Amino acid sequence: MRIVATSMLVAMAGLFVLSGRFLTLHPAWGFVHAFAEAAMVGGLADWFAVTALFRHPLGLPIPHTAIIPQNKDRIADTMAGFLRSNFLTPVVVARRMRGMNLAGALGEFLSQPGGETQSRITAGGAELFAEILESLDPERLGTQVRAGLAAQLGKIELAPLLGRMLESAIADGKHRPLLDGLIRWAGLALEDNEEMVREMIRARANAVLRWTGLDSRISTSVLDGLYRLLAEVLVDPEHPLRNKVEEGLKSLAHDLQHDPQMRARVEQTKLDLMENPAVADWWMGVWERMRASLIARVRDPAGGLGGELRKALAELGTALQGDARLQTQINRFTRRTAVGVATRYGEQIVRLVSETVKRWDATTVTARIEGAVGRDLQFIRINGTLVGGLVGVVIHGLDWAF
Repeated sequence: MRIVATSMLVAMAGLFVLSGRFLTLHPAWGFVHAFAEAAMVGGLADWFAVTALFRHPLGLPIPHTAIIPQNKDRIADTMAGFLRSNFLTPVVVARRMRGMNLAGALGEFLSQPGGETQSRITAGGAELFAEILESLDPERLGTQVRAGLAAQLGKIELAPLLGRMLESAIADGKHRPLLDGLIRWAGLALEDNEEMVREMIRARANAVLRWTGLDSRISTSVLDGLYRLLAEVLVDPEHPLRNKVEEGLKSLAHDLQHDPQMRARVEQTKLDLMENPAVADWWMGVWERMRASLIARVRDPAGGLGGELRKALAELGTALQGDARLQTQINRFTRRTAVGVATRYGEQIVRLVSETVKRWDATTVTARIEGAVGRDLQFIRINGTLVGGLVGVVIHGLDWAF
């Protein structure tokens, strides 16, 4: 655009010289000559004005030229003040954000099928998560997590909770499969240790029983009776022994909720377990395996964590789109956060702008501003050339007429 504007100025100079030779041939040449003369004046005046903003015209130290380089500090302070007064005031921020539905826009973006942008977001988020886990001290982090869990667990009284859980399980009959499993396990354990039971009976039998061989018959009868008892309890839901066990469970559930001594014993057992070094070592092992597994899944392209993260983000987007109340809460929180940032850090933000511009040298400031608005300024030169020429034609016409 600078070449175009300068070429127009040179063309007007050439037209001025050319038309001056034909002024006596026809009155129309007078209008052409006046147009070229005034266009040169307008073009030169606007060239001087545009150039004076950024540098000294022709290198001459003319007063009030090179305005931007010589006043860059004042320009920086003015820009910062303008930004502070018109953009970073709480009222302006709140008003601008009141009509924005940021939560809805975020929900729409997240609920769309995963594209390149979402893939980069999930991949970057997963990698950031892995780097955070690797950078933190595993032992210290595990200790902090264990301390947090212990603090929360210490606030919970386990006995009433266990009592209600057991009472609910008995009421719904959920304890019966467990009881059946215990009976089957007892039968298998008795079968695996049948010889040991026989030896125990023989060891406690007197010499007469061993001499007559009755100890073997007694041990066989005892084992047969135990097998028969377990089978009867297993197949009969109303067996007296099963009822006794259920009565004991109900009594235990009641004591866990209402017996102060039972509740105190459970709480003491909980505290002993929490303070046990073996439990601490066990937790540290569990935490380290969890941390290593998470890092490995994040770093493994085929681990599926990225897909799970994209799925979770899509579900979050759908929830944001369909829940107007959630959108309102998020938008209100975002607006209040932005207003708080403008209130607390507005001065620091504008100071950052001012100090950054002040640190630039004059050449950098000139180049950046000229690069941003220079094209429009060259249009001013073009318009000045054309408008000047038209004004010259009007003035020449008035002079010719009167």
